[in-house]
Amino acid sequence: MLDISLVVFAYLLGSLSAAIITCKLMGLPDPRSEGSHNPGATNVLRYGGKKAAAITLLGDMLKGLVPVIVARLAGVEDSVVAAVAMAAFLGHLYPLFFSFHGGKGVATALGVFLGVSWPVGVALLLTWLAMAKLFKISSLSALTAAVLAPLYTWLLLPGTIFISLSFAIALLLLWRHRSNIQRLVTGAEGKISN
Repeated sequence: MLDISLVVFAYLLGSLSAAIITCKLMGLPDPRSEGSHNPGATNVLRYGGKKAAAITLLGDMLKGLVPVIVARLAGVEDSVVAAVAMAAFLGHLYPLFFSFHGGKGVATALGVFLGVSWPVGVALLLTWLAMAKLFKISSLSALTAAVLAPLYTWLLLPGTIFISLSFAIALLLLWRHRSNIQRLVTGAEGKISN
């Protein structure tokens, strides 16, 4: 019963959209109706500014991190921790509270990985930051980190179910960024605002 409760809690927490809630509280337009129409920090940054984007980023990261930490503290098996991590991530992608139309999952995935293994999470964060510094393209940074997630997990947390989790999250991130990938190929992808 505890295992199921943790998974349900993770999904419901993941279903809370930090972007939509932040924009509503700050009197900004719904992110689903502005810019890229994605309820995520990058889109909020474009029209809402750095403060709103930072709050969104933190909120989305915490809803991935908190359920995993709670599961760890509950002392459940790694398979349950992995299920909790995936539930939080899927909650962000397909939120119950927002007609199953969520964001792309980058910040929530980071939170999940920080909870599963902080060295893996830090490696992914540093990868994103390095790519963002070099190319100033958020989606390229996210895609690079996603592709490297299974490798980092294999190197830093080998022989566990979390390698399978990292592959699943990476594939979902690639799928959610398919329109970004098309724009990257054509050179039409936007850059991070200063």
